[in-house]
Parts: sequence; structure tokens; C-alpha cells
Amino acid sequence: MDVIRLSDTIANDLERRILEGVLSAGERLPPERELAEQLGVSRPSLREALQKLASKGLVRTRQGGGTVVTDRLQSGFVDPWRDMLSGNPSLQHDLLEFRHMLESQAALLATERATELDIERIGDAFGTLEQAYAQDDMSTCIRADVEFHQAIADASHNALITHLSASLHLLIHDHVEQNLQYLHRHPDKWQNIRDQHRTIWEMIRARNAQAAANAAKEHIAFVQKSMSETALDASRQESAKRRMRGRSGATKPS
Repeated sequence: MDVIRLSDTIANDLERRILEGVLSAGERLPPERELAEQLGVSRPSLREALQKLASKGLVRTRQGGGTVVTDRLQSGFVDPWRDMLSGNPSLQHDLLEFRHMLESQAALLATERATELDIERIGDAFGTLEQAYAQDDMSTCIRADVEFHQAIADASHNALITHLSASLHLLIHDHVEQNLQYLHRHPDKWQNIRDQHRTIWEMIRARNAQAAANAAKEHIAFVQKSMSETALDASRQESAKRRMRGRSGATKPS
């Protein structure tokens, strides 16, 4: 009969917290003595458990610097795709298509599975987003938009959805920022995206799973369309700049 070591139990508990997003990338764990007291275990057993997690690349321990959760679950997905995305712009459409599927499923599962704490977190994220809209604060709006969608992904209680969602947001961050700035310049489109977020939140709060999934689908379809418009707008801006530079640099006829 195999004997389960205490360090394995501790490692499994911490690993589960990382998978669930309870411990997020970049988060510093409490000091060893404090963490051992929280878990009710000895420091040697905790130290051995952290070494197991470090061997998997899930945490990084520095001498005198504490233990930090790594971004391995995200970076292992993001890094190669980011490189390919830069060389293959057409992949942007594929990423949005995948996000369309992922976020609608996340909204559906979140509606069915969210605890009261999850609902509270999604509501808080939506409130922060609404406040950013009201104050016309673009930097906060960009961050709050990601946090709102991630709160829904976490509430799905599916570890893959949680981490794939976080990875996708890292991967398309620059495109999301450009798109929101484009929408901000068009008040009717800006109001549309505000209304879409509100509908997603209201359907999740009402526990209407199919309506929440449909609202998420409509939102991402709108994002896909507006991102195409953003790319076209950027192309036109660059074309206009090239013409202007060409005219200013042209030799005037004598």
C-alpha cells in the first residue's frame, strides 16, 4: 500500500489553488512560517511541497525573496502563438473565432455554476467597468473589460476555461486596446459595447444560461466586426500619412 506523504498533500492543495486561479500568476505566497501556520503543517513539509511545485515550474523560489506563482500555465500557450501571430496576421480571425466559442461557453457555465461569491465578484467587475465608462477613463476601461470577462471565466469552475481565457487576453491585449480606442471614437458603437456587457451581466445574475451564452456570442461577434473596422481604419490612417509625407517630400516644380 502506497503511503501518501504530507508534502504531496500540501503540493496537491496548492496546485489545485493555482489551477482554480485562486493563486494567480505573479502572486507572492505568504512567508514560509505564516503559510505553514495557515495550512496547519510543519515548515519542512511545506518546504518539500514547494520544491515539488518548483520542479513543475508552477512556483519560483528566490533566496530571501519568497515564493512567487509563475505564469507557466499562460506563457506556455501564449509565447509560441504570439510569435506566430506577428508573422501571420490572418490568425487574428482564428483567435477571435476561438474566443467566440470559449466566452459563450464560459458565460453559460458561469450562469449554471457560479457561487454567490462568484456572482459578487462578477458584479463588482461590472461595476468597475461601468464606472470607467461613466468617467471616460480609457486605461481603467481596458483593464476592467479584461477583469469582467476573466471573472466570468473563473466562475465557470473549469480550469481550462480559466487559464485559456487568461492566455487569450494576454495574447490579444494590444488588439483589444486598439479596438476599444476605435469604439470610443464612435459614440454609438461605444454605447453598444456598454449595453452588451450589461446584458451579459444581467443574464448571468438572472441565472438565464442560454441567454447569457447568446449575449456573449453577440458581444464577441460585435468585437470581431469592430476589430475588422479598426484594422481598416488603421490602414487608412497609415495611407493618409504616407501621402502626406510623399507630398511634403516631393520636389516642387521650378
